[in-house]
Amino acid sequence: MRHRPTAADALLDQSHALDAWLQALPADAYGRPSVLDGWDVRLLVAHLLLIERGLVRVLKQPSREKPLAPYAFVARYRPSVEAIATSTNDTAAEHTGPELTAQFGTSLDVVAATLADAYPAVVQAPRGPLRAEDWIETRIVELVVHTDDLNRTFPELEPIPLVRSALGRTARCLAGMLADAYPGRSVEVRIPPYAAVQCGVGDPGPTHTRGTPPNVVETDVLTFLRLATGRTAWTDALASGAVHASGLRADLSDVLPLLS
Repeated sequence: MRHRPTAADALLDQSHALDAWLQALPADAYGRPSVLDGWDVRLLVAHLLLIERGLVRVLKQPSREKPLAPYAFVARYRPSVEAIATSTNDTAAEHTGPELTAQFGTSLDVVAATLADAYPAVVQAPRGPLRAEDWIETRIVELVVHTDDLNRTFPELEPIPLVRSALGRTARCLAGMLADAYPGRSVEVRIPPYAAVQCGVGDPGPTHTRGTPPNVVETDVLTFLRLATGRTAWTDALASGAVHASGLRADLSDVLPLLS
């Protein structure tokens, strides 16, 4: 029977792809401005390093509290944006770009060892209790989104592979957050071949239980993750044809981005 990748497998596979690409990055490339406003590549790599370290730290902190839903959990990050930026800046200031990449590779070994051991079912993350599997999935989202950021920052280089299992988990995680944040069945959002969810958008209107829904939004996985994280504006994606929307309520401009 073919092994189905776990969340840990997906995270490690994406991390290794990212690590291999970073190891080949020239030292003078770290000063390039990234596609993220105000962040150069060195800051982005510092942030990736902190993601790894945080993953390990939290998986060693069990919690007996009721875990939060992923969307409720990530919503708690918004008041901490400045603190996260400060921590990232401090880490970047202490090391050169190649040093950060070397530490990323070393930290990846620790991540692999941690994921190979037993860890609690519920962990105490920085913004509240969360199922360990949900914590790992939010880290996958971060890795995939920032891998895409790096690929867009260096269009002239061979792109970092986006691992299918990691990409699928990112799509399903973000789509699930959308459905949780806006419960209902007025609009169906499709991200083939990875996810399809129903959510409530706009005024209460018709719902569907079978057949073709009255309001459908369909897009590819990269466009969806860019929309969900504020990398692409809804109007731009719609105008370019990257998003196909049908129905009076097939408009997600008021509910995206989910994260930023």
